[in-house]
Amino acid sequence: MDYREAGVDVEAGRAFVSRIGSMVKSTHRSGVLGGFGGFSGFFSVPEGLKEPIMVSGTDGVGTKLKLAHNLDRHDTVGIDLVAMCVNDVLTSGAEPLFFLDYLATGKLNPEQLAAVVAGIADGCKQAGCALLGGETAEMPGFYQPGEYDLAGFCVGIVEKSKLLDGSQVRVGDVAVGLASSGVHSNGFSLVRKIAGDRGFDWNSQPEKLGGKSLGEVLLTPTTIYVKPVLEAIKSGLDIHGMAHITGGGLPENLPRCLGANQSVKIDSNSWPNLPIFQWIADAGQVATADMFNTFNMGIGFVLLLDRTEVDRAVTWFESQGIGAFAIGEVIEGKGELIMDNG
Repeated sequence: MDYREAGVDVEAGRAFVSRIGSMVKSTHRSGVLGGFGGFSGFFSVPEGLKEPIMVSGTDGVGTKLKLAHNLDRHDTVGIDLVAMCVNDVLTSGAEPLFFLDYLATGKLNPEQLAAVVAGIADGCKQAGCALLGGETAEMPGFYQPGEYDLAGFCVGIVEKSKLLDGSQVRVGDVAVGLASSGVHSNGFSLVRKIAGDRGFDWNSQPEKLGGKSLGEVLLTPTTIYVKPVLEAIKSGLDIHGMAHITGGGLPENLPRCLGANQSVKIDSNSWPNLPIFQWIADAGQVATADMFNTFNMGIGFVLLLDRTEVDRAVTWFESQGIGAFAIGEVIEGKGELIMDNG
């Protein structure tokens, strides 16, 4: 017997690595050292920083991958993977420098996985970071045929004096929410249960979605906020805190960027309710509190800033094609989110 008979095709793996080489190299930026295909990646610390602080983040895509598998569409989940990591790193005020991925499958399908890596490369370009390397693991018997799993890891950098850690946030600061593109990459276990229990498939076209299929809307990739936020900071916008709205929604994630003895009060009617969330709530008869505790509800990222900066911030992000809304303010409290339903 040999390794191929055990289900691992080493030659196919080598061919796959060769195939994705140009995608990886297309993401390279200043700071990348060495070539592609070594045991590790190398990146030089950017010059000009007095006290550079490294910031890291790691994440996956979760059961959203089930939709990609079911619909045989693999070109967007790589963007989700990058987004989940770089948006987290961004909350500290850090610029993402490089990204690594881990891709595991039962049997290597070069065309399928090349589409995944193309999405990862696209996400890295959107974030301005280099795809420095990664790992592809072929694990026979561990995954169902045609299925794979993804994980990612990102490293960014920020000047110590500009690191956002909650100490900059002040009572009276305004929360400006940046629009999400939809469900992003959280809550898909509930979405899948609703669809299955209510007899929908991913090609269904609920009236609320305006002729689009569930699969098309749900596979919309997570918005990457890195470049517009970093440009806003460079232009002098004085941001005191930032939150990436992922699993647990606004109630869990927004308080994470607050300082001591602070809470945040938001008006849930201050931004548009996206059709996909209306469909989820109606089809699954999901209570409003459960919706907010599971999904981003149309707000993918939040900035905390002095109220004198709000109009400038809203104008800037709208000029970048991202909806921005004043959704609440920081108050004295015990680290919680208080919902005002109007």
